Amino acid sequence: MSLAVIHSRALHALEAAEVTVEVHLANGLPSFTLVGLADTEVKEARERVRAAIQNSGLAFPTNKRITVNLAPADLPKESGRFDLPIALGILAASGQLDAAQVDRFEFAGELSLGGELRPVRGALAMALALARSRAPTTRALVLPHASAREAALVEGLAIHGAAHLLDVVGALQAPGANPPVPLPLTLADPRTAAPALPDMRDVKGQAAAKRALEVAATGGHSVLMMGSPGTGKSMLAQRFAGLLPPMSQDDALESAAVLSLTGAFTHERWGQRVLRSPHHTASSVALVGGGSPPRPGEISLAHHGVLFLDEFPEFQRAALEALREPLETGRIVISRAARQAEFPARFQLIAAMNPCPCGHLGSVLHACRCTPDAVARYQGRISGPLLDRIDVQVEVPAVAPEALSAAPDGEPSAVIAQRVAAARALAQARQGCVNAMLSGDALDTHAALDEASAKFLQTAAARLGWSARGFHRVLRVARTIADLAGRDAIATPHLAEAIQYRRVLHRP
Repeated sequence: MSLAVIHSRALHALEAAEVTVEVHLANGLPSFTLVGLADTEVKEARERVRAAIQNSGLAFPTNKRITVNLAPADLPKESGRFDLPIALGILAASGQLDAAQVDRFEFAGELSLGGELRPVRGALAMALALARSRAPTTRALVLPHASAREAALVEGLAIHGAAHLLDVVGALQAPGANPPVPLPLTLADPRTAAPALPDMRDVKGQAAAKRALEVAATGGHSVLMMGSPGTGKSMLAQRFAGLLPPMSQDDALESAAVLSLTGAFTHERWGQRVLRSPHHTASSVALVGGGSPPRPGEISLAHHGVLFLDEFPEFQRAALEALREPLETGRIVISRAARQAEFPARFQLIAAMNPCPCGHLGSVLHACRCTPDAVARYQGRISGPLLDRIDVQVEVPAVAPEALSAAPDGEPSAVIAQRVAAARALAQARQGCVNAMLSGDALDTHAALDEASAKFLQTAAARLGWSARGFHRVLRVARTIADLAGRDAIATPHLAEAIQYRRVLHRP
């Protein structure tokens, strides 16, 4: 009898728990048994591993009883990431590899029938989990080449890439057991390689909407733009990410790790804010995540980025209402009978809608054909509680063709981004977070009002019928406007501008 132990990791949400792959060879009727709460994809590894070992010219123990246990037994395992550790475990248990040398590494990778290594999802999440554990002092991470490039973004880890099963076996059999394929990887500076974002200079006119987006980018506020078709709502939303300041290293890793769970991460966009724009037919599961095992939805894929929802009232009611909790908490918890999965969802919502079914209510270019009841039903698709959570609501009016052709180019995104970065720096130095995240005592301290300003705000709140949440959100927006003006205290003009951003779809 012989036993080999290989180290790997299983994904659950954004966590990557350590998995011990135990391979036992014994005499008896030839069989290949795989246990340990393995999904169908993992159980199919038996055929892939057998063919990969044999087609690589290595000896597969066909006359042995093979038992593979994936521990812990109560942790679900999915995907083909365990192909490589199972194959190495069989080779180590049959004496073709030194088990002591194999113990120095953690492995993950899917095998083709010919032994080639294919990339796996969640390589960045695995690397982050390894970096936060005690294992980095003794273990390195071995992955397929494409996944290794992704995992190498985590600093302080030994990451090695391989293209074939024989690359790993040959390196482990070599004298001194050098790491598989000499690395570390050399990566180009991602910010110089990232493609340029659309520029706000392309949008002519719409000064009020641009100002609202500048305020939203500074304070981390959500935005609802309402206007007739063709007024530039989508153009403005697509250029919003270019106004946001660069992400920190930790934020960039979190964003990339979530994208890595679905295979949506691209190395060229490392460090760049994500813009997700799902179609209005998307379901609530597509937005918040779900499935078995749970996968992140659009709100998590937009983590530290922008979620653009065009044709806002056309989304399913359940899908829109599912946004309410993550807009407040910045996370989403998906509950299942056996366990819960938590994904981060700190995104900025940019929503766009028409004012009525025909789209021309209030337009100076076209007459509206909708009845008042039709307009009320259309705007009523956005519930009051959801609307209450949107900080900035702005109208994007139609511009006459002659005025549009005569208008100069807009202000470049780089110039606006400088003002946003300077105002955000003031907020970070003062309170350690963006203004949209102020709450409790911090809001009372950093958004304090003098007697005249407090009376002005209270009068507006009483006349417009705001909730306590709406009152505090206006206060946060006013704090952001004061930061853009370089003021330490909130004044009445700052409050007046913030109040204007709550009246597009106001409901008493």
